[in-house]
Amino acid sequence: MLPTLPPARQAKVFHVKHPQTQVTIDQALVLYFCAPRSFTGEDCLELHLHGSPAVLQALFSALETLPNVRLAEPGEFTRRAFENNKLDLTQAEALADLIAAETESQRQQALSNLQGTFGETIKGLRTDLVSIMARVEALVDFPDEDIPKSVEDELEDKLQNLRRSIHTLLKTAEQGIAIRDGFRIAILGEPNVGKSSLLNALANKDAAIVTAQAGTTRDIIEVHANLAGYPVILVDTAGLRETEDVIEAEGIKRARKAANTAHLKLWLDAPGQQAAPNVSRETFDLYVLNKCDLIGTISEPASENIDYDLRVSAKTGQGLDDLRKALVFHVKHRLGQTGQGGVTRERHRLALQRALEHVPRDISLRLDMPELVGEDLRQAVRALGEIIGTVDVEDILDDVFSSFCIGK
Repeated sequence: MLPTLPPARQAKVFHVKHPQTQVTIDQALVLYFCAPRSFTGEDCLELHLHGSPAVLQALFSALETLPNVRLAEPGEFTRRAFENNKLDLTQAEALADLIAAETESQRQQALSNLQGTFGETIKGLRTDLVSIMARVEALVDFPDEDIPKSVEDELEDKLQNLRRSIHTLLKTAEQGIAIRDGFRIAILGEPNVGKSSLLNALANKDAAIVTAQAGTTRDIIEVHANLAGYPVILVDTAGLRETEDVIEAEGIKRARKAANTAHLKLWLDAPGQQAAPNVSRETFDLYVLNKCDLIGTISEPASENIDYDLRVSAKTGQGLDDLRKALVFHVKHRLGQTGQGGVTRERHRLALQRALEHVPRDISLRLDMPELVGEDLRQAVRALGEIIGTVDVEDILDDVFSSFCIGK
């Protein structure tokens, strides 16, 4: 296809030709990266062509005629980079997150992990654990030796430092996962208070059906939005009330579940509504009165004794800017500073939790059974190794790399 390879890491212009017919496919910029100085750690040739469908089809048809050439599987290039020690598993995941980032906070978080900050932290913890484990194994090999108090104190200090470090990482889990997956804001209230209208207004699109009939929303509706650089998921729910309608009752059940899993719960009221039964409003983060453009034209709400945080009108737009500012304040307060790498996936959190469970709280109480202490430490080391991919985690690898686009 090419008359010769260009010098490594130098861009050259070539006419790319079909290997059998010698018909020119396109004029391309060609880059050659020789191992190990490439993304995957292997020899790599890049063809930068004009990206029309016809050019790409002609190129793929030509490549198919070459021996030992096939299309890459999803995530295969990144997986090869991982297997050739160019990336650890947290960096591979961060690359996928960076590609998928839709907000500034997601971009900053993914970039920080891609640069290896989180992975290096885990490697450091794992190295410390292995060192402690080696000392404990020595006690197994030499059971008749007395353990100096200084050695016992040293092991205890190191283990307590490890526990504190893992605790610190676990504290970042909620924020990191919420930035990656989205901060969930559940809009709850009685039927016909304008929950769907408010969701549409905040999302700037008609995502939910709006009618004057109470109980229109029967299922959970989720809309992803960018709120001042933070990813949020606006959740519209069925109106909370007593009902004998089986379908509506299921919607109400799902609404309550959505409230339990939301990071922020917004209670929406409207003039003329009756208080919903079995709802403790003390559990909500924001109390908002909608349809404030109707106040004075119909009776005030039965729950007027509530000191509403905001009064808005999804119909006219009144108060919506203030509501957005209030939501941004809550999101920033919960998620803190952006750009910090760390725990971004549930598997990270679970692995850290398992590691913490296996790190002894007080080693002095267990050194009479060093074999059991050593096994606990091995389990902790394995849990940390799963995060960065230093143990046999084939099922985890398949899941991670399957989320990439074809070939990345």
